[in-house]
Amino acid sequence: MRAIIPVAGVGTRLRPHTYTLPKVLLNVAGKPILAHILDELQEQGINKVTIITGYMGKLVEDYVNERYDMDVAFVQQDKQLGLGHAIWTAKDTFNGDPLLVILGDTIFDVDLKLAFASDNSSLGVKSVEDPRRFGVVIKDAGKIKKLIEKPDTPVSNLALVGIYYLKNADLFKSCLEEIIDNNIKTRGEYQLTDALQLMIEKGESMDTFPVEAWYDCGKKETLLSTNRYLLDSKSSIRAIKDSVILEPSFIADDAIIERSVIGPYATVAAGAIVKDSIVRNSILSDGSRVESSLLEKSIVGNDAMVNGQFLSYNVGSSSEINLK
Repeated sequence: MRAIIPVAGVGTRLRPHTYTLPKVLLNVAGKPILAHILDELQEQGINKVTIITGYMGKLVEDYVNERYDMDVAFVQQDKQLGLGHAIWTAKDTFNGDPLLVILGDTIFDVDLKLAFASDNSSLGVKSVEDPRRFGVVIKDAGKIKKLIEKPDTPVSNLALVGIYYLKNADLFKSCLEEIIDNNIKTRGEYQLTDALQLMIEKGESMDTFPVEAWYDCGKKETLLSTNRYLLDSKSSIRAIKDSVILEPSFIADDAIIERSVIGPYATVAAGAIVKDSIVRNSILSDGSRVESSLLEKSIVGNDAMVNGQFLSYNVGSSSEINLK
């Protein structure tokens, strides 16, 4: 089996962090988003991977090559023409073996064995309140009858959430080529959903498997909420002299903490330094430095510095100071 991971997005909603780093290398709960995905694939015994890069792709290649002993092919998507187009650019890296397509900017809580146990292709789904932002599934007698990309009028609340197990890779490849060759677009882009629908029309039987939760890492608020979720299950802290560490949090082994309160829900990544500060519900990335500050709902990028100050007040009776 081969995993296909598209990571070519620019990540405009996470600027300024993505001015210097691709989105999939942003730290969450102690390691980059992409590392969470690759680690899970290795646990499932999947060691053949195609990573579709774009924006700052060399940084992605260097990170993976330095840290993972996997059979990885890198493919560059030069133009952002949709998810279907991204995977089409990687068509030469896969043959008839089954494929697992998994979006590179999302972290999932899912038992992949549920997908692999199916005799058919199987797509990860979850019921949502507002399906208009998603591709959706219409089922009949337990099988997928139709896929619709972001319907204006809700026709199903069963959303595709970004994990696709495809047993018939040859048919998948030919359907991708058909939508490209015939310029079949939805909302101005070549959609993966359209290629999958074409497979169904050509006789491919498709099931669904449940995804308990998925966590979008596409903007600051969702990156912090994903950090909270992961820390709830993977907290990693240690006792530090003259400091208070509140679970759940993550503190890298080589991070330096002095006279500070860390947590709850704080990630302090490799090489970060925190002195005389309070940090909670925040992510401090590799090599960052925070001094004399109170941080909450904050993201501090790689090698960035926050140097605040503590103030002294002499406040009389019936007075108020509000620094919001």
